[in-house]
Amino acid sequence: MRYFTLLLFVAAFTVATPTANAFVIVNPETQSTTDKEAEALTAVAEYQAELAAMSKKERRQLKRNQRKQVKQLMQDYKDGQADVSEGDLLLIILAILLPPLAVYLYEDAITTKFWISLVLTLLFFLPGVIYALLVVTGNAKK
Repeated sequence: MRYFTLLLFVAAFTVATPTANAFVIVNPETQSTTDKEAEALTAVAEYQAELAAMSKKERRQLKRNQRKQVKQLMQDYKDGQADVSEGDLLLIILAILLPPLAVYLYEDAITTKFWISLVLTLLFFLPGVIYALLVVTGNAKK
């Protein structure tokens, strides 16, 4: 029954989506996806170059500082000081119920992340949910 529902969802989504990416709406205030990916790759390369230039002691200290920051963020979240908007909360709920739809709404386009989420959801539901939650919360690697 679950697969039939998902198949129905995919069929309805395919019919509702314009064919060929000629109708993709690009917001001029935001950068395109390829620009964001290029920036992310550049940032990763710079970070790796910085790590290569550091000594073992400096790298250990950097990791300790990063762990402290993560612990502080987790503590802030537990204390209720973290900002979680209503939109983020709705996307998280939607990621649990319909993972590909949540990824599509988060990305504002049909991207490779959407297709990965769709395939994972169709194969096994739980990996699709986990991947969608990672994408929606911003923890998925680029």
